[in-house]
Amino acid sequence: MINRDNLLLSARPTISSIQINNNMSIEERFQNITLRPIIKLQNDLLVLVFINYIKKHKSVFYELVLEKRIKYIENAIHKDIKFRNALKGMIIGQFTTKEYVIYTNNSSALNKRMMNIVKQRLQSNIQLFETPDDLDLLKAV
Repeated sequence: MINRDNLLLSARPTISSIQINNNMSIEERFQNITLRPIIKLQNDLLVLVFINYIKKHKSVFYELVLEKRIKYIENAIHKDIKFRNALKGMIIGQFTTKEYVIYTNNSSALNKRMMNIVKQRLQSNIQLFETPDDLDLLKAV
């Protein structure tokens, strides 16, 4: 019988650039083995969620210059607690039971790492948030 943990692990992409060594902290190891693959897997969902976030906040994002857009993404993730918790839920929901136990033992440090990776991923996808027409992506799905 295939269980949930095996299904979750089999769905994750492999990131060939990840290197694991014995000198890594538990947090860094968890980041590289668990967080990075999950966040990569969830990329399309994270993009759509952020497009919806822009829409719900009156599309102010589209009036900003590039530097301010980058800061807007950072502020949304670090200061909007509801949005931040929704993002965390999308990632934590992909944890295996063993990973969840590891996470609960050091959630504060791992949350920081998680949100920094999500922030970097959204900022690197900033070209996907070019115009208000992008909101049509939400209708197409």
